Amino acid sequence: MAALALFTFASGVSAMPAQARTVRIVAFGDSLTAGYGLPASAAFPARLEAALKAKGLDVSVENAGVSGETASQGLARLDWSIGEGTDAVIVELGANDMLRGLNPAATRTALSEIVRRLKTRGITVLLAGMRAAPNLGRPYQETFDAIFPELAAAEGVLLYPFFLDGVAGERTLVQPDGLHPNAEGVRRIVAGILPKAEELVGQVQDKGR
Repeated sequence: MAALALFTFASGVSAMPAQARTVRIVAFGDSLTAGYGLPASAAFPARLEAALKAKGLDVSVENAGVSGETASQGLARLDWSIGEGTDAVIVELGANDMLRGLNPAATRTALSEIVRRLKTRGITVLLAGMRAAPNLGRPYQETFDAIFPELAAAEGVLLYPFFLDGVAGERTLVQPDGLHPNAEGVRRIVAGILPKAEELVGQVQDKGR
């Protein structure tokens, strides 16, 4: 009788569904991620976390944005900025490279190394693209803009083509500097990237199955 009871208990335990765990995402980028000029609650990571939770997803989104940072500077701090236990990273870098007219080859090299290191650690990646301003000239614009889709395809990671889609150039969605999104601009960014962020969470969850 005791053996039967033990078998029944063990069978019940094995049949219980595995407990879901919080998916840990790090938003790794520059001032657009950090939330320049905004309270922390209105910054991109906080707003994205809220949007994902509203979809019923158990996630946390950490803000690892540093204002003024280039892709190479992001690479230099990558290993200590992305802690153990991180499941996914949204890489949002390149805007400052473009604004400073840095060589796109250097930007590509740094971003490639960031993505490779994250993948080596088993971290799922969503690459957020950036586009060059037209005043930099067509050759620079075409070379810079190609970095993100080409890198995402080469490394097999998710891509959101343009982080500022629907916000760049819209005066009502940016701060007085004309560059950084205001609170409404951040909401627009989150609405645009949300489907890709959901896909990112799904890829993490699939790994755990």
